[in-house]
Amino acid sequence: MKLRTKIQLFTGLFMLVVTLLINTSIYFLFYKISTDSELEELADQTERLVETIQQQPDVASKELFTSFSPQQGMIQVINQSDIAFLAANPANYEPPTAFSATEENTIIEQNNAPDVALVSKPIIWETGDQAGEVVTIQFSNQLTTLDSTMTTLFYVLLAASGLIIIPIIIAGNVLSRFLLNPIKTLIQTMRENMREANWKKINVDNRSRDELYEMEKTFNEMIDQLKDNFEKQEIFVSDASHELKTPISIVKSYAQLLERRGTDNPSLVKESIETIDSEADRMSKLVEQMLRLAKNKEVSVTETIDISALAKETVCTFDGAYSREIQFDQRRQQLMVNGSRDQLEQVMYILVDNALKYSNEQVEVSIDQSNDKAVFSVRDYGKGIPEQEQARIFERFYRVDKARSRDTGGTGLGLAIAKAIVKEHQGELTVFSKTDAGSTFTISLPIVDS
Repeated sequence: MKLRTKIQLFTGLFMLVVTLLINTSIYFLFYKISTDSELEELADQTERLVETIQQQPDVASKELFTSFSPQQGMIQVINQSDIAFLAANPANYEPPTAFSATEENTIIEQNNAPDVALVSKPIIWETGDQAGEVVTIQFSNQLTTLDSTMTTLFYVLLAASGLIIIPIIIAGNVLSRFLLNPIKTLIQTMRENMREANWKKINVDNRSRDELYEMEKTFNEMIDQLKDNFEKQEIFVSDASHELKTPISIVKSYAQLLERRGTDNPSLVKESIETIDSEADRMSKLVEQMLRLAKNKEVSVTETIDISALAKETVCTFDGAYSREIQFDQRRQQLMVNGSRDQLEQVMYILVDNALKYSNEQVEVSIDQSNDKAVFSVRDYGKGIPEQEQARIFERFYRVDKARSRDTGGTGLGLAIAKAIVKEHQGELTVFSKTDAGSTFTISLPIVDS
């Protein structure tokens, strides 16, 4: 069942039920008010008759009762033996003949006939054989007019219910169109995007700021993000193939050179083997870093880490591996953060390794606290990064000095990996650099209570 049909059925049935409940309430409320009014009027007539009898006992007669009798009703006087010894204006119905020691007002329902309003009032009878006895004066009136009115009201309400259904159906149709047209547009746009492989968006100009607008706006934002990710993926594949094509070409060229001249030139064999080995290492490193970049989208193992101690261990590792001066400033002995130890160590290795590669002077590493952040900084005194290039250095395969990067074995993926890892740790990786004055890379991570 389509959503439009569901909306129309739901609104139609719901409003029909509501209309029936309201009309039923109106019908029975009108009946209750009308019968109460009839009983009240009948009780007033009974009271006037009783006052007349009490003031002038001698006038109590059938003629007096006939003058007080309702047009569609009758009056009875019933003794304690449940016998009506006096009646006036007999009607075409038979009210119950029963003595009552208390005043009663009631409506008697009849089958296939109008209901009867009945009022019973006990009095002391002063004349005839029943003188001095308590008897019941019973007024009754058949509600013929009310029955006719209720029948008319029933058909009016029934017709009104039927007439109300028509605008309800129209309103349900309009509502379904209002709600479903944006959804249909969304579905059509999605199908066009899948079929034609384009990045079509929905026009949200001059639209009210409702939930449908938010849905369409979110769809457009998703399309922008998908387009951006798709373009980045294409760039990544293109750059990766380009980066791999060069070492593969070099390896193939030296292999062909060995095949042609290797048997007669031992020095060429040595040179070729060293070059092939170097380029193989470069390809291996490139593939490894691309895999790491793909895997580092999520923090693998989360634990509480003393990043101050981790920074100190990293510096000690590089001190032992390189004959270079690395100055370490540990301003806080313990700084605890949440995250993956291996990944954060990898980020530190990338930053320190870059500083050693791209500068010949000393490298300064520091760990400190700023407000609720742990701050790890690596500073070098190399050539620096031009201001216009700083926004792009965290992009995959982007390198400021391509020739020098190739000489140092760089792949252009290190900072992209570092940026992705820090972002997944709810941190921030920034750079401050001036040309010919060096660069400072800074990591800020949220501190947790130890």
